[in-house]
Amino acid sequence: MDNIIQVKISLRGTKPLIWRRILVEKTGTFEALHEVIQIAMGWTNSHRHEFTADGVRIGQPLDEFDMDYGEKLIDETTVTLESVLTNGTQRVDYTYDFGDSWEHTLVVEKWLPVDAAIRYPMCTGGKLNCPPEDCGGIPGFYELLRIVNDEGHPERQEMLEWLGGDYDAKAFDLQEVNQQLTVFFHSS
Repeated sequence: MDNIIQVKISLRGTKPLIWRRILVEKTGTFEALHEVIQIAMGWTNSHRHEFTADGVRIGQPLDEFDMDYGEKLIDETTVTLESVLTNGTQRVDYTYDFGDSWEHTLVVEKWLPVDAAIRYPMCTGGKLNCPPEDCGGIPGFYELLRIVNDEGHPERQEMLEWLGGDYDAKAFDLQEVNQQLTVFFHSS
């Protein structure tokens, strides 16, 4: 029985593409998937988020926000992955931080049997560092990289200080991601 879903997460608008590949249990909720995405990508879970699958919105309901929209937001704690990710739905959109609008595409690559030697969820691959939070979305991120990579730029020092002294756009540590996933999901 195929109870594990292999999902590729791609941060739209990035070139080269910033991506992660994860393995999650089909019985997990979209709330748990959100946590996996936050850890795997390197986000800090500081902003609101929302999933969209076949026009259905899934997220954290807050009545004062949801009155403006025509379609209802379904509570992510009540929706399992297997109830949405069927043979017909192999793609889900995930937006993190409605200000910076980090748009992710989640594609179901395949369904796998459980491997007793693996602790799920798990990240199996990825490329490049996640953009820093609150840097202004995709345009702000590429402007930040341009400034940081230009040693003669007048704002470089100030930008490096804002980043905490350093930012390596190529950094991605698979082992660190999986260690964080294990701590988050398997510590009591």
